[in-house]
Amino acid sequence: MDVAELTKQLKTKTPAMVYLVLGTQQVLLDEAVQQFIKLVPPEQRVMNVGRYDMETTPVATALDDAMSAPFFGERRLVLVNKPFFLTNERGKGKIDHDIPGLLTYLEHPEPSTTLVFLAPYEKLDGRKKVVKELKKSAVVVDAAPLDERQARQQVARELKVAGFTIDQAAMDELVQRTNADYGLMKANVEKLKILAYQEKHIDSSMVQNLVPQSLDENVFDLVTAVLKHDQPRSLSLYQQLLAGQQQPLQINAVLVSQFRLLIQLKVLAHRGLSQGSMASQLNVHPYRVKLGLRTVRQFSMTALENAYLGLINIERSLKTTQRDPELLFQLFMLKYSQR
Repeated sequence: MDVAELTKQLKTKTPAMVYLVLGTQQVLLDEAVQQFIKLVPPEQRVMNVGRYDMETTPVATALDDAMSAPFFGERRLVLVNKPFFLTNERGKGKIDHDIPGLLTYLEHPEPSTTLVFLAPYEKLDGRKKVVKELKKSAVVVDAAPLDERQARQQVARELKVAGFTIDQAAMDELVQRTNADYGLMKANVEKLKILAYQEKHIDSSMVQNLVPQSLDENVFDLVTAVLKHDQPRSLSLYQQLLAGQQQPLQINAVLVSQFRLLIQLKVLAHRGLSQGSMASQLNVHPYRVKLGLRTVRQFSMTALENAYLGLINIERSLKTTQRDPELLFQLFMLKYSQR
């Protein structure tokens, strides 16, 4: 079940007694929390909604709350955040969690309580008994990062519900400027809705004027210019980054990271891995993999390696000498273009 389906079910059906919201997309976790809080009337939330962070509070405290009867209401909501004991991670503090007590509660949950575990992790440790029992008892809600297609659909759906429309060019521009990160897309859509309040329509010019390009996105254009040996455009883009108050070391670090990713994608593509497998193995967003593969198909491994090594040399010079960063980049482009 995803968060959109959870929203529908909470409006039309009796809530389950235990939920597990699992995934690293914080905006989806936040949306799920808001839907759960709506189960309790506003005037009752102070007494009937409990929030507990498992990195600072024992799970026994949350269970005591869950086993209590609602205070002048029909339902108690208990939110258990960061239950690291469900993973193979170690918590930041030395909190002693009553896992046997949790197992007992899962066998006989309190009917008037909705207990929600908010797990901002990629996965849980399936070998643990408590994880196995939780997955048996709980309704599992997926809060994993959305891929590009899902992010597009979700944004379009939310805009439609709010009475807005967005054209294809504007959606494409929004995806490009946010690297298809749903959290960034959602945050920027809120600003675009204000801009388009009267017309109720969002076009590409609004996105271009309001949504800033990330450093990664600007650097991606620079990477393409470098690989094409386009010295004038490469230098122009580099100067623009400097003019935008970006630090030379930071620019170079992102360039090195981009070329490292391209080399990795070149190797994995040669091995026949799918885009999804590459994204999972490299732990990067699928949209970056999609753009990277589009680039590596046009260039040889030698071209990628030469650029990568040249940028490593720039990094060394930036850290050990006082030479002008722009001059170092010009020399790099000159040597790279001659190869």
